[in-house]
Amino acid sequence: MSSTTIEVRGGQPLLRVPARNHRMINSVVCGVSIKRHHRESNHLLSRTSGPSLGFVPTRTDASQFLRGDCNGKFGRFGGKFVPETLMSCLKDLEDEFHFVLSDHDFQEELATALKDYIGRETPLYFAGRLTEHYKNLAGTIGSGPDIYLKREDLNHCGSHKINNALAQAMIARRLGCSRVVAATGAGQHGVATAAACAKLSLECTVFMGSTDIEKQSSNVLSMKLLSAQVKAVEGTFKDASSEAIRNWVGNLDNTYYLSGTVVGPHPSPIMVREFQSVIGKETRRQANQLWGGKPDVLVACVGSGSNALGLFHEFVGDEDVRLVGVEAAGLGLDSGKHSATLAVGDVGVYHGSMSYLLQDDQGQILRPHSVGVGLEYPGVGPEISFLKETGRAEFYTATDQEAIQACMLLSRLEGIIPALEASHALAFLDKLVPTLHDGAKVVVNCSGRGDKDLDTLIQQGVLSSLC
Repeated sequence: MSSTTIEVRGGQPLLRVPARNHRMINSVVCGVSIKRHHRESNHLLSRTSGPSLGFVPTRTDASQFLRGDCNGKFGRFGGKFVPETLMSCLKDLEDEFHFVLSDHDFQEELATALKDYIGRETPLYFAGRLTEHYKNLAGTIGSGPDIYLKREDLNHCGSHKINNALAQAMIARRLGCSRVVAATGAGQHGVATAAACAKLSLECTVFMGSTDIEKQSSNVLSMKLLSAQVKAVEGTFKDASSEAIRNWVGNLDNTYYLSGTVVGPHPSPIMVREFQSVIGKETRRQANQLWGGKPDVLVACVGSGSNALGLFHEFVGDEDVRLVGVEAAGLGLDSGKHSATLAVGDVGVYHGSMSYLLQDDQGQILRPHSVGVGLEYPGVGPEISFLKETGRAEFYTATDQEAIQACMLLSRLEGIIPALEASHALAFLDKLVPTLHDGAKVVVNCSGRGDKDLDTLIQQGVLSSLC
């Protein structure tokens, strides 16, 4: 595949993967085929090239751009593509969500838990040796950009997932549900949900792909230790998600489906985004304290989008702050083994909402791949899709090997072992840093810690090569 060169202000050009002819084709809702009348004209959906980096389109409806409309739509993305039997349940959830946003008791309990149970606020850490590494690599006499890490890996349970899991578990309790079901890929959301349910005395069942159970055995043991029931599903995270949704639909009277990422029918994507936005809010406050301004560039890995939106959302309205998402290119975009939905995907409906998806010409969902198991989802959230389509955020890719190298680099230089998911964001620094001006402030979301990935690194031969 050829690449096009797009100029970056204040630096050298970056290579950007050209968008393919994005079209919406038949897909599935909770595993059920939808009708072709959801198709839109190809000429409306075609995108053969993206806007220049840093470009922000003129917005006529800032509130929709920042928060979505009353139906959970971001432009054409989002919505509720679900059976009629679920509409009432989702409406009750939406009402409760809007209520707790302004409910003093709920917010006070959540704020206390974020501080005393989860361990917030997480540091905005200046990665001095990593910064020096890129300065030396460039061989310049200038100071180069400063690299900071938002340390979500220091949260209780080891990732950003607990921010949302605890808040939603509190909602489940308020709704009178005694049981919570969830799906997990890398296991981080599963562990977070299990911990939140243990804290709030809720029964917890976590569905997990059989291949992921083998890769993430330590997280499976953690979930079981936290009293969760772990149910294996043939396949990966997308299959576990489908099974969790089916289980929820069959037990609506007492069961709450706790989504861990910004996908699914409204209001799930907005709920997860809202509870993860604490990441960006802290980042703004900490940046102002550290250097008296805002970050110049925010960088986050993108699987389906929860950690990226958690960092980005606070700054979407700040047009002088670049938002950079990094997808998993796996073994390469032409290999068929990747999770780069935004780079090569099409628009369709899956798991209850419209977004970019990895699918074939018949609308069948393709199996994603990444060395970072948490990035293995064949779609992205509607808000992430909207940020791509409007050009407000920039999206690139990093391969498995690039992510592994970035993981090793941060471990050696900063004494921090990042999750392989977050390592994709770190890997993109190789291409990003040379394009930035001296003194630019770059914040990378270190969304999880990497001890869960040691078995994967062993299988990749990385640790044995260090001995």
